[in-house]
Amino acid sequence: MSKLRFGIVGAGVWGETHAYLYQEHPNVEVSAICDLDVARARRLAAKFSIPGVFSDHNEMLRHAELDAVAIVTPDFAHGKIAVDCANAKKHLLVEKPLATTREDVEAIVEAAERNHVRVMVDLHNRWSPPFAVAKQSLDSGELGDPVSAYFRLNDIKWVATDMLPWAAKSSILWFLGSHTVDTLRWFFSDEVEQVYSVSSSGVLKRLGVDTVDVYQTILEFRNGGIASIENGWITPNTHPCVNDIKFNITGTKGMINLDLSNNQMIERFTEDKNDRPDVLVRHFIHGKAKGFAYESIRHFVDCLVTGEDFLVSIQDAANTSLTVLAILESAATGKVVKVKY
Repeated sequence: MSKLRFGIVGAGVWGETHAYLYQEHPNVEVSAICDLDVARARRLAAKFSIPGVFSDHNEMLRHAELDAVAIVTPDFAHGKIAVDCANAKKHLLVEKPLATTREDVEAIVEAAERNHVRVMVDLHNRWSPPFAVAKQSLDSGELGDPVSAYFRLNDIKWVATDMLPWAAKSSILWFLGSHTVDTLRWFFSDEVEQVYSVSSSGVLKRLGVDTVDVYQTILEFRNGGIASIENGWITPNTHPCVNDIKFNITGTKGMINLDLSNNQMIERFTEDKNDRPDVLVRHFIHGKAKGFAYESIRHFVDCLVTGEDFLVSIQDAANTSLTVLAILESAATGKVVKVKY
């Protein structure tokens, strides 16, 4: 079969990740790269021999021959780009979340359905081996029906202060809370009925980043399940992992605990530092990209080739974003908020 022709919007670190994985995939060729910083786009194009370079996504859609587009921009910029790509009848892989406003979520879903294009959002926690094994245990019935869950998914301060120049325009709820909410929806096989959330600010603002430090949230599911979640951006930078991850799912017959922050499977000690190298999320083995954050991108391509359903549907992504919007409203108002689907 002929190769799928991909365009990438966003030439940052994760845009480069997409380019690497598409170059590695036997069924893909990258035809174009787009970034508002055209010099950055040219550098990425030169590195991966990408023929088309653009500073405007609509110019890319008009002039490049494309079957699919990966949107790898800051989260608040997804809406218009995704709608324009869907209207150009291109399949879409969108980095999480789908969008950060109700209007953009609804517009993307409508455009995708009207133009019969396939859309997946990269909510890659569903490919994490510990979570996938826990979900298999739940699905097999050995834990019974899910009753309650706890999920802490935090980042060290460096992510907000140094890694993301646009952190003040976003929220930890979009950056990590999307994964939290989607994972819990997946485990409960249910939608969130209502939420109650509180937040705390001050640490990041004193460091020059005008965004909330941490959210503590209760989710109530339609079928009676409950979950408590924590999403924060102020874990100390000395933490051995960028993420601080704790998870528990309790069912009517059993329970599973995950502690992925303190995994001591591999520890490295040098004269300058000690750390625990990443062997789960994104790493390389014998020159090949491995890890669950890469497998989700491969899954999108594989499903375009085979026609199989994505593990994350567009409705999954839409409902995750709508739940996060309810959490933000609850934290702002101090009230319980019903999720409006």
